[in-house]
Amino acid sequence: MSQSNPQELLHLDLEHPIWERFFSVAPLVIVGTKEAEGGYDLAPKHLAMPLGWDNYFGFICTPRHRTYQNIQREQVFTVSFPTPEQIIYTSLTAAPRCDNDQKLSLEVIPVEKALRIEGIFLKDAYLVLECELDRIIDHFGENSLIAGKIVAAHLQKQALREPDIDDHDIIDQLPLLAYLSPGRFATIKHTQGFPFHQGFKR
Repeated sequence: MSQSNPQELLHLDLEHPIWERFFSVAPLVIVGTKEAEGGYDLAPKHLAMPLGWDNYFGFICTPRHRTYQNIQREQVFTVSFPTPEQIIYTSLTAAPRCDNDQKLSLEVIPVEKALRIEGIFLKDAYLVLECELDRIIDHFGENSLIAGKIVAAHLQKQALREPDIDDHDIIDQLPLLAYLSPGRFATIKHTQGFPFHQGFKR
């Protein structure tokens, strides 16, 4: 492709998915589920977000994945938000299964048991959500939206926003992990307040 003017808009071909043609910022989370035989699975997801301003959280998955199948059967799941120092653990959760259908990489990942539901989550994660399945919406192409109601939430103490602590200082002391899709990650440490217009309401 020839060098183009930075202001020039290219019209992307919609005959193919557009999302690998450019970078976009997303969270990077680890979803924990219970397996049919009684063990647990962890899997990374980046198409994930709060569903509105109430205590609901959702992510995109596919019926082909064990995560989808486990949640459909067990009706619960956990969501761990790893820190930048936990990027290797996050990568290990994406390792393929062996011939015996086990994901051996999970054996080296430190985990803790969930408190309200049957599940596990990444130890020392920045934020952990325990969710009960609210609904699954299929047919976004081959993908599905899995929506959960948060029934318990756990946050590292130094991450809690307080009136007498500047938000910048919180993020500086406990940086956030972001996924730059496709295939890159970043540590968010330096931030600035958003210039909301006077009178803005959500």
